[in-house]
Amino acid sequence: MTSAASSPSPDLRSLPAGRNFGLLTAAAIITSLGTNGALIAAAFAVLESGGDGGDVGLVAAARTAPLVLFLLIGGAVADRLPRHRVMVAANTLNCVSQAVFAWLVLTGGAELWHMMLLTALCGTGQAFFGPAAEGMLMSSVNGEQAARAFAFFRMSMHGAAIGGAALGGAMIAAMDPGWVLAVDAAAFAVAGVLRAFLDVSHIPARAPGGGLLADLRDGWHEVVGRPWLWAVVLQFSVVVAVVGAAEAVYGPLVARDELGGARPWGFALAAFGVGTLGGALLMMRWKPRRLLLAGTLCVFPLALPSAGLAIPLPVAGLCAVMFVTGVAIEVFGVSWMTALHQEIPEEKLSRVAAYDWFGSVAMVPLATAAAGPVETLVGRSEALWGCAALIVLVTAGVLFVPDVRNLTRRSAVKRVSVPEQPRESADAEGAVGRLG
Repeated sequence: MTSAASSPSPDLRSLPAGRNFGLLTAAAIITSLGTNGALIAAAFAVLESGGDGGDVGLVAAARTAPLVLFLLIGGAVADRLPRHRVMVAANTLNCVSQAVFAWLVLTGGAELWHMMLLTALCGTGQAFFGPAAEGMLMSSVNGEQAARAFAFFRMSMHGAAIGGAALGGAMIAAMDPGWVLAVDAAAFAVAGVLRAFLDVSHIPARAPGGGLLADLRDGWHEVVGRPWLWAVVLQFSVVVAVVGAAEAVYGPLVARDELGGARPWGFALAAFGVGTLGGALLMMRWKPRRLLLAGTLCVFPLALPSAGLAIPLPVAGLCAVMFVTGVAIEVFGVSWMTALHQEIPEEKLSRVAAYDWFGSVAMVPLATAAAGPVETLVGRSEALWGCAALIVLVTAGVLFVPDVRNLTRRSAVKRVSVPEQPRESADAEGAVGRLG
């Protein structure tokens, strides 16, 4: 693996200064600040209303279930309609649902079914927003600076996520969690306004074609026709599920029983967040020539947290492991986005992103639900070693795919797009019948 020449330090002035990229980054920072605080606030709202840990899990599952159900449809819709309209509509849904959630919590009228329904609406909005946003981001940058732009975007997101979680926790300690939910609703409103000003005139309009099912089939063929793509999607369906089980279920239990409580686990998660910032900063400078080889090799360290919890490592060691994992996942993430940007036709980006997301989240509910029974059956340490082994095995398996080892960075990206039609005609079609 070799690295293309890069500047000695990340020069922000060389980033794409396009209007779309700036709007997308600003809006993403705003929503990330609000959402990461709101996730904490939702859990405390459940507990303060008289719920228990099981109720918190039900509300969390209510957010995840529609995400899994509607992701593929969301990707197809985002490639049929102007993506910024899909994003604004999803932000509007999230704003309204979070505003109602906040009002119910502040007035003391929130019941469990209210909270499950409203978080389900948030998950539905995310299912449509995510593929549209990823397609829009990838179409907003071009040329050799795409990887640096993706790294800068991800670094901004991670920084906002850390700040949002810290701010949300501080606000919950000082006031009712309903106010944090209200701030999240306001963040969605502001972000939606910013995204309404995105310019899509550079994106060729879709030629008239089949309906929604035809688009889903087309996206599926795009995925299965590229061995590097379906291999990595399958890999991460296992990796994300296993990491989710280890860190969402076993991590807090190990912290409680072996490390002295919740605070050490909080330190470890913070170290992971700092690592993601470091990894994004690294990828603003480093341009590996073999994109997927570099990214896949950096998936192996994702087995370290499970192994560290299985031992278990002392707090300092666990924090070091989590930091390394954060750096590694950013190397993969930027490499993966760059490969998609380089290889996937612009008009199919959202559908491919939807299949990618679906592969990543589909097995998470099953894995987290099975974590407890597996621990009872084989023991916690053995279950964690099994998690680590699965990550190593599936990642090693992906390296046997030649396209994963050999896909190289191109100095210029040539996009393949469908024939262009008049924008007025495309907009009219989108208003009356693009959903087939």
